[in-house]
Amino acid sequence: MAYSIVQVARMAKVTSRTLRHYDEIGLLPPAYVGSNGYRYYEHDQLLRLQRILLLRELGLGLDAIGDVLRKETDPISALELHHEWLLAERDRFDRLARTVRNTIEQLRRGNTVNADELYTGFARDSEQAQRLAEEAEQRWPGALATHQRVKGWSEEKWEAVQRAEAEASRAIADLMRAGVPADDARTIEATDAHYRWVCHFWTPNAEAYTGLGQLYVDDERFTATIDREAPGLAAYLRDAMAAYARQRLE
Repeated sequence: MAYSIVQVARMAKVTSRTLRHYDEIGLLPPAYVGSNGYRYYEHDQLLRLQRILLLRELGLGLDAIGDVLRKETDPISALELHHEWLLAERDRFDRLARTVRNTIEQLRRGNTVNADELYTGFARDSEQAQRLAEEAEQRWPGALATHQRVKGWSEEKWEAVQRAEAEASRAIADLMRAGVPADDARTIEATDAHYRWVCHFWTPNAEAYTGLGQLYVDDERFTATIDREAPGLAAYLRDAMAAYARQRLE
């Protein structure tokens, strides 16, 4: 059964704009696009959207989510890990709620709260949490670092970061269309906006930033997404990123 973008947005409690953006960046393409131009989603896409939203709840950025999903070879195993992590978080919040309730009750009675009881549930470094963190890091290197960096971002912050990426891509694409060389000073300046956007999630050195640019060309999914802005942009951006790394990061 196929669902329209409006139906999926209603079920998942996201906006149609969000779903369109996920399609534009290659994170969640629809099953097909109807003759009316509407996107339609089937069972596989609904399952993928669930994983995307779950990873967003865990605090990962869209780039990190895309990386996680690309590396998932067994979605059931991945969901089992996510489920276990969510249960661990639920148990932790239950302990926190009991701690706060106990503090309220003791204060209402005029009692002094035992110091040891004030912080029950605050520690996150339990054996279970540590094991889950290590397993996630092993499966998706770097994802937890991104998780910690972007955790707690508001929807406004997410949208601002997405706009920054779109504006940087448009500026670089305009230079490419105008025939400006990838190592020109104007291109380097425009690429600086792209680098600063990447730094919202992680801070690459010269080698890593150059490697990211090469990935944009080597991975056809990245290439297809980037080239939607302008054909050939992925290769141009790769060259611009390499030039930027040489001039600004080495």
